[in-house]
Amino acid sequence: MQFLPPNKKLILASKSPRRQQLLRDLGFDFEVRTMEVNEEHDASLNGVEIAEHLAEKKALAFKDNLSEDEIVLTSDTVVWCKGESLAKAENEEHAREMLQKLSGTSHEVITGVCLLSKEKSIVFSDITKVYFQEITIEEIDYYIKHYRPFDKAGAYGIQEWIGMWAIEKIEGSYFTVMGLPTHLIQPNLMKF
Repeated sequence: MQFLPPNKKLILASKSPRRQQLLRDLGFDFEVRTMEVNEEHDASLNGVEIAEHLAEKKALAFKDNLSEDEIVLTSDTVVWCKGESLAKAENEEHAREMLQKLSGTSHEVITGVCLLSKEKSIVFSDITKVYFQEITIEEIDYYIKHYRPFDKAGAYGIQEWIGMWAIEKIEGSYFTVMGLPTHLIQPNLMKF
């Protein structure tokens, strides 16, 4: 089955093993190419604006290095809690603070995606609402010690122990929380 527009190659610009596995599970053939991109953004942006801005910024870094037949896919995931973006944790204390903020409340996980070729660019995002039950400091410390969630927005992975232990429910796509709104990839790729 053909999952890409004819005569196009997909480039995934992400080191994330989760995004790579999700694209493989969707049936795509792709190449992984990454570049370091400064993820600073204007502090006035809201969650959706941050996710889409950073996904597009990552894609634009590839603009001059794409061949005519390539489409690059970039994405960025933001945990938006009480009007604040919870980025990747810098250390154990930072992760602990974020997880304490998420405990006993709900937040939004927003994944922005950019698809970029030489001729075209599409930016979109998806939002999933996540509800955490109350978690103790001992549970938080156990999770941090055993799972080292420093590469994840909000310092947690839904697919890990904390997702099974602390998440009561979600409203939206599970895969958006993992870092890629899988249901939106194919329809948007076919616009190329």
